[in-house]
Amino acid sequence: MPVQEALKFAEQAGLDLVEVSPTAKPPVCRVLDYGKYKYELSKKARVAKKHRHVVHIKEIKMRSEISEHDFNFKIKHAIEFFSRKDKVKFTLVFRGRESLHKDIGEDVLKRVKEVLSEHAVVESDMRNEGRNLIMIMAPR
Repeated sequence: MPVQEALKFAEQAGLDLVEVSPTAKPPVCRVLDYGKYKYELSKKARVAKKHRHVVHIKEIKMRSEISEHDFNFKIKHAIEFFSRKDKVKFTLVFRGRESLHKDIGEDVLKRVKEVLSEHAVVESDMRNEGRNLIMIMAPR
């Protein structure tokens, strides 16, 4: 129906003419109470916001000479982070002359990758950043 006729119809009903879908051909309009319409939209937005999950990146720092107990403790934390749908950034820190033996650090991160293979996937493989070796894993 023509716009003028729709406006007249909405005015007689004591309601508003609201353009619902401006991109459609022809644009779609409805006769309704605009305040109530805005309230319904905000209500839907609140429900959608409540159900979404923001992905955080948690960092776990290790050394190349990590003990077995410390390794298992950090793996347990990583599994906890993955259960909450968070990503984990593993940072292997080299101090002093440890940086000459990067292969030992790579072995530690490969072991992490093997142990966590059923809980997570590698998003960003091992890379050097100064004195650190970094790997990012995301939950399955």
